[in-house]
Amino acid sequence: MLYLFGPTAVGKTSLSIELAKQINGEIISADSMQVYRGMDIGTAKPTAEERQGIPHHLIDVRDPSDEWTVSDFVSECSRISAKVKSKGKIPIIVGGTGLYLWSLVEGFSFPITSADKELRARLETIPTATLYSQLSTIDPVASAKIHPNDKKRLMRALEVFELTGKPISELQKLRIDEPRRSVAGSKYSLFCLTLPRDLLYKRIEERVDAMLAQGLVKEVRGLLARYSPTLTSLQALGYKEVVEYLEGRWNKETMVAELKKRTRNFSRRQLTWFRRFKGAIWLDVQDKTAALKAISNSLSENR
Repeated sequence: MLYLFGPTAVGKTSLSIELAKQINGEIISADSMQVYRGMDIGTAKPTAEERQGIPHHLIDVRDPSDEWTVSDFVSECSRISAKVKSKGKIPIIVGGTGLYLWSLVEGFSFPITSADKELRARLETIPTATLYSQLSTIDPVASAKIHPNDKKRLMRALEVFELTGKPISELQKLRIDEPRRSVAGSKYSLFCLTLPRDLLYKRIEERVDAMLAQGLVKEVRGLLARYSPTLTSLQALGYKEVVEYLEGRWNKETMVAELKKRTRNFSRRQLTWFRRFKGAIWLDVQDKTAALKAISNSLSENR
């Protein structure tokens, strides 16, 4: 098993495809949003041309209104990995959803993540009634169990959603219902891709501009014609901000600025997740050729 993780815009797609060609691999997406059909631009889903004939799994397997849980991901990833191995090929699990990585490598007994000071400060400024309304939209199960005036618990539930991309009620259910288990197997290699912060932030800014130029607003408008804006999938980064714009709460300048800022903050939280893994090999991908060589060398040593 080979895990290739990194923050948004670091260059996972191009590097993973080159790697798959070199080592006879197939790619399994560990991105919690790329599973949804019709959500292409905002999730930076690799196009058919970008995939260059390399099989990609767990992309376009659900409609935006469908449920997709951590358990679903782990189960499907395990099944597909076994199938890829049976063909004599190497499964390459690629993504930026730290919660998925933790669930694969460490099992379901993951920590419900620690507080984020910047996020907590932002939530503190929001009226309690607004927090309750937001939680009711994102996680009605949790909101039904929290008093509308309990600002501390409301903030915590929203904080967990922001940090993991999953409702706190789903994570709590996993901790109760699922045994601690890992599907990573006894042998696996974990690589975390990184860049200097200023370069990563520059790439993020460029990606947001490119998404808008490619038609992100049109994509979201089409989704809103078929689905409710309160869907969990449409609360995701890149979609929620455009919904705010299309529903008249933000102008375009605010939407673009917020999307860039939130994506930068998201990349920082992703890196915080990845630092939890002691066995990870960190690779600066400014030199893609050197990064690919380092991965190949590591795989050869561990065979």
